Amino acid sequence: MKQQIYNILLADDDDDDCSFFEEALDELSLETTLVTVNDGVQLMDFLASTSENDLPDILFLDLNMPKKNGSECLTEIRQIERLKSFPIIIFSTSLDAEIVDVMYEKGATFYIRKPGDFSKLKSVIQNALLAASENNFKQPARASFVIQP
Repeated sequence: MKQQIYNILLADDDDDDCSFFEEALDELSLETTLVTVNDGVQLMDFLASTSENDLPDILFLDLNMPKKNGSECLTEIRQIERLKSFPIIIFSTSLDAEIVDVMYEKGATFYIRKPGDFSKLKSVIQNALLAASENNFKQPARASFVIQP
Protein backbone atom coordinates (compact mmCIF):
# COMPACT_ATOMS: atom_id res chain seq x y z
CA MET A 1 0.00 0.00 0.00
CA LYS A 2 1.36 3.41 -0.97
CA GLN A 3 1.99 5.75 1.95
CA GLN A 4 0.29 9.14 1.95
CA ILE A 5 2.64 12.06 1.31
CA TYR A 6 1.46 15.22 3.03
CA ASN A 7 2.33 18.42 1.14
CA ILE A 8 2.19 21.06 3.85
CA LEU A 9 2.10 24.84 3.70
CA LEU A 10 3.04 26.68 6.90
CA ALA A 11 2.19 30.38 7.29
CA ASP A 12 4.04 31.71 10.33
CA ASP A 13 6.15 34.83 10.87
CA ASP A 14 8.23 33.38 13.73
CA ASP A 15 11.47 31.86 12.38
CA ASP A 16 11.96 29.72 15.50
CA ASP A 17 8.43 28.32 15.26
CA CYS A 18 9.03 27.51 11.58
CA SER A 19 12.29 25.75 12.39
CA PHE A 20 10.71 23.70 15.22
CA PHE A 21 7.82 22.79 12.93
CA GLU A 22 10.23 21.60 10.22
CA GLU A 23 12.32 19.63 12.73
CA ALA A 24 9.17 18.02 14.12
CA LEU A 25 8.09 16.99 10.61
CA ASP A 26 11.52 15.49 9.96
CA GLU A 27 11.15 13.27 13.02
CA LEU A 28 7.65 12.00 12.19
CA SER A 29 7.12 8.65 10.56
CA LEU A 30 4.92 10.39 7.98
CA GLU A 31 6.14 11.35 4.52
CA THR A 32 5.93 15.15 4.18
CA THR A 33 7.05 18.14 2.14
CA LEU A 34 7.00 21.67 3.55
CA VAL A 35 6.71 25.15 2.07
CA THR A 36 6.70 28.17 4.39
CA VAL A 37 5.52 31.75 4.00
CA ASN A 38 6.16 34.43 6.61
CA ASP A 39 3.08 36.63 6.56
CA GLY A 40 -0.49 36.82 5.37
CA VAL A 41 0.32 38.77 2.22
CA GLN A 42 2.89 36.16 1.15
CA LEU A 43 0.33 33.45 1.90
CA MET A 44 -2.37 35.01 -0.25
CA ASP A 45 0.13 35.67 -3.07
CA PHE A 46 1.30 32.05 -2.89
CA LEU A 47 -2.26 30.70 -3.04
CA ALA A 48 -3.19 33.05 -5.89
CA SER A 49 -0.19 31.98 -7.96
CA THR A 50 -0.61 28.24 -7.33
CA SER A 51 -2.81 26.21 -9.65
CA GLU A 52 -5.52 24.07 -8.14
CA ASN A 53 -3.58 20.90 -9.03
CA ASP A 54 -0.44 22.17 -7.29
CA LEU A 55 -2.03 23.35 -4.04
CA PRO A 56 -0.61 21.83 -0.86
CA ASP A 57 -2.72 19.22 0.92
CA ILE A 58 -3.09 21.32 4.03
CA LEU A 59 -2.25 24.74 5.48
CA PHE A 60 -1.05 25.32 9.03
CA LEU A 61 -2.01 28.96 9.66
CA ASP A 62 -0.67 31.13 12.48
CA LEU A 63 -3.16 33.77 13.66
CA ASN A 64 -0.72 36.51 14.70
CA MET A 65 1.20 37.55 11.60
CA PRO A 66 2.18 40.97 10.25
CA LYS A 67 0.63 42.66 7.21
CA LYS A 68 -2.40 40.36 7.23
CA ASN A 69 -3.28 38.12 10.18
CA GLY A 70 -4.45 34.52 10.02
CA SER A 71 -8.08 35.38 10.70
CA GLU A 72 -8.14 37.81 7.76
CA CYS A 73 -6.47 35.20 5.55
CA LEU A 74 -8.98 32.52 6.57
CA THR A 75 -11.87 34.84 5.70
CA GLU A 76 -10.34 35.67 2.29
CA ILE A 77 -9.48 32.04 1.50
CA ARG A 78 -13.04 30.90 2.21
CA GLN A 79 -14.35 33.55 -0.22
CA ILE A 80 -12.31 32.12 -3.11
CA GLU A 81 -14.38 29.46 -4.85
CA ARG A 82 -11.51 27.04 -5.56
CA LEU A 83 -10.31 27.30 -1.93
CA LYS A 84 -13.65 26.98 -0.11
CA SER A 85 -12.82 23.44 1.06
CA PHE A 86 -9.02 23.88 1.27
CA PRO A 87 -7.96 22.27 4.60
CA ILE A 88 -6.72 24.88 7.09
CA ILE A 89 -5.42 24.11 10.55
CA ILE A 90 -5.15 27.14 12.80
CA PHE A 91 -1.80 26.95 14.58
CA SER A 92 -1.72 29.53 17.38
CA THR A 93 -0.25 30.25 20.81
CA SER A 94 -3.75 31.20 22.01
CA LEU A 95 -6.47 28.78 23.04
CA ASP A 96 -9.05 31.44 23.86
CA ALA A 97 -12.48 29.81 23.56
CA GLU A 98 -13.96 32.84 21.81
CA ILE A 99 -11.21 32.83 19.16
CA VAL A 100 -11.56 29.08 18.69
CA ASP A 101 -15.32 29.50 18.14
CA VAL A 102 -14.76 32.29 15.59
CA MET A 103 -12.20 30.18 13.68
CA TYR A 104 -14.66 27.28 13.61
CA GLU A 105 -17.42 29.55 12.31
CA LYS A 106 -15.09 30.97 9.64
CA GLY A 107 -14.47 27.45 8.35
CA ALA A 108 -11.08 26.35 9.70
CA THR A 109 -10.67 22.58 9.54
CA PHE A 110 -8.96 22.13 12.92
CA TYR A 111 -7.39 24.24 15.66
CA ILE A 112 -4.10 23.55 17.44
CA ARG A 113 -2.49 25.43 20.29
CA LYS A 114 1.27 25.62 19.68
CA PRO A 115 2.89 23.55 22.42
CA GLY A 116 6.16 24.74 23.96
CA ASP A 117 7.48 21.19 24.26
CA PHE A 118 9.09 19.65 21.16
CA SER A 119 7.73 16.12 21.73
CA LYS A 120 4.22 17.56 22.13
CA LEU A 121 4.71 19.56 18.93
CA LYS A 122 5.56 16.38 17.02
CA SER A 123 2.56 14.64 18.54
CA VAL A 124 0.07 17.42 17.78
CA ILE A 125 1.28 17.79 14.16
CA GLN A 126 1.00 14.04 13.60
CA ASN A 127 -2.42 13.93 15.29
CA ALA A 128 -3.61 16.84 13.12
CA LEU A 129 -2.42 15.27 9.87
CA LEU A 130 -3.94 11.90 10.71
CA ALA A 131 -7.23 13.40 11.93
CA ALA A 132 -7.50 15.56 8.83
CA SER A 133 -6.76 12.61 6.58
CA GLU A 134 -9.22 10.31 8.38
CA ASN A 135 -11.86 13.03 8.11
CA ASN A 136 -11.18 13.53 4.37
CA PHE A 137 -9.76 16.98 5.20
CA LYS A 138 -13.23 18.24 6.16
CA GLN A 139 -14.22 20.20 9.26
CA PRO A 140 -15.39 17.88 12.07
CA ALA A 141 -18.09 18.52 14.65
CA ARG A 142 -17.19 21.41 17.01
CA ALA A 143 -16.36 18.96 19.85
CA SER A 144 -13.52 17.47 17.74
CA PHE A 145 -12.23 20.79 16.33
CA VAL A 146 -9.36 21.38 18.79
CA ILE A 147 -6.55 18.84 18.48
CA GLN A 148 -4.49 18.10 21.57
CA PRO A 149 -0.96 16.59 21.70
